[in-house]
Amino acid sequence: MSDTPQITDSHCHLDFPDFEGKLDEVISRAVEAGVTRMVTICTKLQNEPKVRSIAEAHAQIFYAAGTHPMSAAEEPLVSVDELVEISHHPKMVGIGESGLDYHYTADSAAVQKQSLRIHIAAAQRTGLPLIIHSRDADDDMARILSEEFRNAPYTCVMHCFSSTASLAKTALDLGFYLSMSGITAFPKSQALRDIFAAAPIERILVETDAPYLAPPPYRGKRNEPAYTAYTARNAAEVFGVSYADFAAQTQSNFDRLFAKAARYKAAA
Repeated sequence: MSDTPQITDSHCHLDFPDFEGKLDEVISRAVEAGVTRMVTICTKLQNEPKVRSIAEAHAQIFYAAGTHPMSAAEEPLVSVDELVEISHHPKMVGIGESGLDYHYTADSAAVQKQSLRIHIAAAQRTGLPLIIHSRDADDDMARILSEEFRNAPYTCVMHCFSSTASLAKTALDLGFYLSMSGITAFPKSQALRDIFAAAPIERILVETDAPYLAPPPYRGKRNEPAYTAYTARNAAEVFGVSYADFAAQTQSNFDRLFAKAARYKAAA
């Protein structure tokens, strides 16, 4: 196992019912596959204590917290101060996921935009990276990210990026990162692979979004952090580099963006 290149699953949801009572074996399989760190994402602040407890119980796991855009209309609007307070936990390393989703929840666009700006403000105040979910909302997303960046710089990852080349360019021009999920390994995702291939490899992360979006050969089944390795192997081909080199590059990228997690590892 020591010869297996190490990678990080930068976005998963280990508090979801899919993993109830199975976390130890899931984490064991991840480590066996070289996935030595995972960031589990809280999508509703009422679930933050459970997500935090998972990170506290497992050395390999960090967490982030925010309100998912598809929940923005049904959850109490979070405040910047609430997010800043949560960020004081040593293993809380990111703000979100937040963002805009007009695919299923376009009717709540106004509150989604309000929630997004609150999360951006928290990222600006804490220095932690913003974790963005964006679906069918490219124009509004590009405008808001750019407007708020002009107000005060912040760092950001476009999680599970599957949007247009235009939004990718906006994000990259702002210094943000793009994260590759199992979608990039689907046979019909060549256009998306082309967008990534045109991006600087120094701005690329990998993730599962588990339990969703399992890459081949597990497509259609429950995803889990170990499968980050399949996405990363496909991604190495996209960039024309060896798997070991791609793994090392994405580790460096993760450490640069999620500097709090990197410092925690160094201090552990």
